[in-house]
Amino acid sequence: MSNPLMSESFNTPFEATPFDLIKPSHFVPAIEFQIAAAKEKINSLKTVSKPSFKTIIEPLESAEHRVGLIAGIFFNLHSSESSDELQAVAKDFSPLLTAFSNDINLDEELFAQVKKVYDQRASEDLNTEQARLLEKTYKGFVRNGALLKGEQKEKLRAVDQELSQLSLKFGDNVLAETNQYKLFVTDKSELNGLPESALEAAAQSAKEEGKEGQWLFNLTYPSYIPFMTYAGNRKLRETLYRASTSRGAKENEYNNREIIKKIAELRFERANLLGFKTHADYVLEERMAEKPESVHSFLENLLTHALPAGKKESQELEAFAKQTEGVEKLMPWDTAYFSEKLKQKTFSFDEELLKPYFRLESTIDGIFMVAKKLYGLEFKERKDIPVYHKDVKTYEVQNEKGEYVSLFYADFFPRPGKRSGAWMTSFRSQSIQNGKDQRPHISIVCNFTKPTETKPSLLTFNEVLTFFHEFGHALHGMLANSQYETLSGTNVYWDFVELPSQIMENWAYEKECLDLFAKHYETGEKIPAEYIQKIKDASNFHEGRGTLRQISLGLIDMTWHSTDPKTLPDVFELEKEIHRKTNLFEPVEGSSTSCSFSHIFQGGYSAGYYSYKWAEVLDADAFEYFKEKGLFNQEVAKSFKENILSRGGSEHPMTLYKRFRGAEPKPEALLRRSGLIQA
Repeated sequence: MSNPLMSESFNTPFEATPFDLIKPSHFVPAIEFQIAAAKEKINSLKTVSKPSFKTIIEPLESAEHRVGLIAGIFFNLHSSESSDELQAVAKDFSPLLTAFSNDINLDEELFAQVKKVYDQRASEDLNTEQARLLEKTYKGFVRNGALLKGEQKEKLRAVDQELSQLSLKFGDNVLAETNQYKLFVTDKSELNGLPESALEAAAQSAKEEGKEGQWLFNLTYPSYIPFMTYAGNRKLRETLYRASTSRGAKENEYNNREIIKKIAELRFERANLLGFKTHADYVLEERMAEKPESVHSFLENLLTHALPAGKKESQELEAFAKQTEGVEKLMPWDTAYFSEKLKQKTFSFDEELLKPYFRLESTIDGIFMVAKKLYGLEFKERKDIPVYHKDVKTYEVQNEKGEYVSLFYADFFPRPGKRSGAWMTSFRSQSIQNGKDQRPHISIVCNFTKPTETKPSLLTFNEVLTFFHEFGHALHGMLANSQYETLSGTNVYWDFVELPSQIMENWAYEKECLDLFAKHYETGEKIPAEYIQKIKDASNFHEGRGTLRQISLGLIDMTWHSTDPKTLPDVFELEKEIHRKTNLFEPVEGSSTSCSFSHIFQGGYSAGYYSYKWAEVLDADAFEYFKEKGLFNQEVAKSFKENILSRGGSEHPMTLYKRFRGAEPKPEALLRRSGLIQA
């Protein structure tokens, strides 16, 4: 069979990825082929006698399109449908990409051509997006070593190769430890407090493992979170907590402790090579925050408001635990359990009551209705689009005129080959290719509660929020309308990229939105108005503790990346120091956040985890505008679409935001919404 990844286009509807034809063995030959083709195009640019934006920058931008496409397919599969074979391929595939990237960025002749165009930019008569691309291209070369000489360039190549391998190894270790852990329970009396839905799912998981009559719990979100929230068995909660928080930190073949130290050291060395003080200085040059001091100041300001609230909430929780169950000392494996009980008491409300109203299929319909009311989008399920797993659903997205906008893939349930968490990604980004608008292929990947033998997939409210969040990212990708791929969709500053996702979560709290789809899966009854009010009332419950958790993660990230890692202590000691500022409980021996912190050691959030809270300032401020004008106000939605969602990275994010909102965001909007200051 010929290799489908070597073709210039796919013979499928909308040129969708032909997953049904792709084998792991196809990837290395395909990327070698596409790299060779890209190099041939790029080499021809070095002899252009009159370098200009049209003769150098535009063809350079499009030359790597097919390489990026194949790489995107591979790494998306590596995260969502991995296998031993695919992980083995990654060891060859990733270094080829890294070498190719370095070959381009360190090519002196090519950079000389780019620099000529950059130096004459004032006379190029470029529009805003073209000027942005030229600046990004030039800075991309400089930030990746174009100004280095001789040995320094070779050193950068070696560092990048090692980093690519270590990042893959880190992720493989976390996935292996997540998949290998299984907690079988044989006595149902040990599971008091767990809702029937969690028990049924655990029984089904055990049955699939050949252990009928038992209950199986693991470290995936739909299994772990209900157990930690509802299981009255404190000893088993501790067992599961220790298993989750020690992933990558144990003395075994999956130990990430030395790997993360090495990753941090190599990032620091790379930043120094490129003339930056630290990795954080390097990263933040291309962020809204601009420098580490701004991030630390931002986090410290949040800490000032969150710490008093968090301390008060923890004291309240500890007193409640002692009063109700005689717990003398609250531990981390107790907090979700007693928080839920205290929330039930405070608001006379059990979140399990919500699940029957959030059948997955109804929630899908609802979120599509929200997209239609805001942006005029229609989602039509397609059965003829190849998928990489039978659980994946595909949709053709059309605008109000019936014109094709995007392909949308949705992958909802956990399985052994999928890493934990939820994320949005793209198999093809939007751009103008050869005068044709190449529409994007966007995907969201989640780990939601699976259907059982007797019940459909019924989502927790947190899962509904996750769905809205990732769908917000998806809209950013689907509605992209840029000339150039590297400026399209979610190709924006990483402390801006969370705005479209986080603002979408706000709709899930509003009656006008929930009435569209939240209906009981058996009776069809709409979610009661008092339930919606309780959701809103409880939305800020223990917000101080939640904010402290996010600040802690941001500080762990910045500690690894805003200093010389060689001066840092062992991972356990490093985290103890941070926890003294932000955590309200003593750290648990053998537990580590860093060792399974995939966002910063496998994903792209190094020196950037703060961006979740940073973007909350933006989304709180932006949603106040929607609330002021109307939840589905067409004028506001059109402005958000045209100035934020469709513009990608074609202009500076603050320019885009001010065009939408009329002013810079006010941090007070977030603090008001969180209940950390008075409204």
